Amino acid sequence: MTAAAIEATGLGKRYGKRRGWALRDCSFRIPEGRVCALVGPNGAGKSTLLAQAAGLLPATEGGVRVLGEHPGDVRDRLAYVGQDKPLYGRLTIGETLRMGHELNPGRWDAEAAERIVTEGRLDLGVRVRTLSGGQRTRVALALALGKRPELMLLDEPMADLDPLARHQLMGTLMADAAAHGTTVVISSHILTELEGTCDYLLLLDEGRVRLGGESEDLLTAHRLVTGPVRDLAPHTVVDSRTTGRQLTALIRPDGPVGPDWRTVEPSLEEMLLAHLRSPGAPVLLTPSAEAGQGAARTVADEVTA
Repeated sequence: MTAAAIEATGLGKRYGKRRGWALRDCSFRIPEGRVCALVGPNGAGKSTLLAQAAGLLPATEGGVRVLGEHPGDVRDRLAYVGQDKPLYGRLTIGETLRMGHELNPGRWDAEAAERIVTEGRLDLGVRVRTLSGGQRTRVALALALGKRPELMLLDEPMADLDPLARHQLMGTLMADAAAHGTTVVISSHILTELEGTCDYLLLLDEGRVRLGGESEDLLTAHRLVTGPVRDLAPHTVVDSRTTGRQLTALIRPDGPVGPDWRTVEPSLEEMLLAHLRSPGAPVLLTPSAEAGQGAARTVADEVTA
């Protein structure tokens, strides 16, 4: 099995008694070389998880290993871009990139970093404090990419970019990651944007992992069915809606679906929205996403049940 870029076992983070648990009992695995979409509603724990993987937050319980090591021991091998994208406002863009070079002398890729900046038509002599939110995003991503990391952790990186810039920058990042075998974990609320770029998925809700594994395998394990209003047993129903005499449901099939049902494979967005609408749906991890012996059912279990 491919080595893990991130592996968590019983991971939890609590922010005092008032705020409670941001993460609880999270066990999962993300193999190296994947582009993983980290999705979930606001407050699901996505930012906390990425900060813990970056070595910026200690765990309250359990643990996480990054590239086979403690997160604090591999900071030179990973890049993290948080939502606030902290940069030195007094420096120019050019000085910021030179600082990146000085901090990463053995790994710095000046051409890659400058390409991200020049594609945004930014002047290297402009001071960071004068940049818009989207322009600061470009500079932060240029620093991350220029570091030439083995793992990139990106927390809502495209939120303040316009649609065209977001599409172009995402394409540049994904092409570069594919060329260099970089593992990318990217959180986003824009589900349609992730469908064409990510081959791995982690769904968090209320601080717990709900889905995890290869996007295609997770989609294959589900079916969107439409037919008469009746019981769908023995299939696992994730979410269902009734309109008049017709029922539409997302299910995990247990055997053939009857001929009176129209059956299609759901889109990534349809699958994720159904699980978010149904927090009580059973957890599902593909075998590559399992960390140790967990309580979650795997896709293999679904097939052999």
